[in-house]
Amino acid sequence: MSTTNATQYGFFFDQSRCTMCHACTVACKSWNLLDPGPVKLAKVFEWETGSFPNVILHGLFAPCYHCAIPACIPVANGAMFKEPKYGAVLLDPNQAHGPALRAAWEACPYGSIVFDGDGADATAYKCNMCVDRLENNLLPACVTACPNRALDFGLLSDMQKQYGTNQQLDGMPTPQETNPSVVFKPATPASQYVPYDPTVAIPLLAQRQNLPAFFTDSTNVTLDASVCTTRNSLNMKPRSVSELMQVTQHDEG
Repeated sequence: MSTTNATQYGFFFDQSRCTMCHACTVACKSWNLLDPGPVKLAKVFEWETGSFPNVILHGLFAPCYHCAIPACIPVANGAMFKEPKYGAVLLDPNQAHGPALRAAWEACPYGSIVFDGDGADATAYKCNMCVDRLENNLLPACVTACPNRALDFGLLSDMQKQYGTNQQLDGMPTPQETNPSVVFKPATPASQYVPYDPTVAIPLLAQRQNLPAFFTDSTNVTLDASVCTTRNSLNMKPRSVSELMQVTQHDEG
């Protein structure tokens, strides 16, 4: 794959190992001294597909993917650049305001730039690949924090040799235009480890001994996912701070 940089580093994400614990997000905030809230340099998107009793929870690790052909830089009016040593796409904090940064967010297919508010004067932030850590021979904070080793980082060529060249998971934008510096391993298909007959099991859930049944029609608890879930598809481009929090929150805390 071609790249505009002599050297390009990148991430690896194994979706099958990710439990959406958000340790990567917390570690990123801790290292960068960021307050709780929408300024998430590394995000974990969560969404559900299917309906009861066959619901699947999906997760996606999403820092900046530091594209070889960044769509954000040409419209950022000089506020963003690609540094040569690691191939990181960086944001000049002294120019982190104004319409050019909103245009850069619009141009990025992955929504990598985040803002601390919805107003025109909001400050923009983004993942900087932990260049300060790399300069001290340390991995990015998000990678070191992952308890299940779902993340790896290094020379993109090394990541590709070890893990392959897949740059896209289901629901993500096409990588052809920007050539993101990332390798993905998709989650393995869900398996039913304990076989059972849903037509028998679901009516049992309605029973409450001497109390009235919870339901009499099984379709009441097996609704179409588009009706009974609010996060039924991947949304990498939330249009507001509240929407960003909603699509990247941990349902368990």
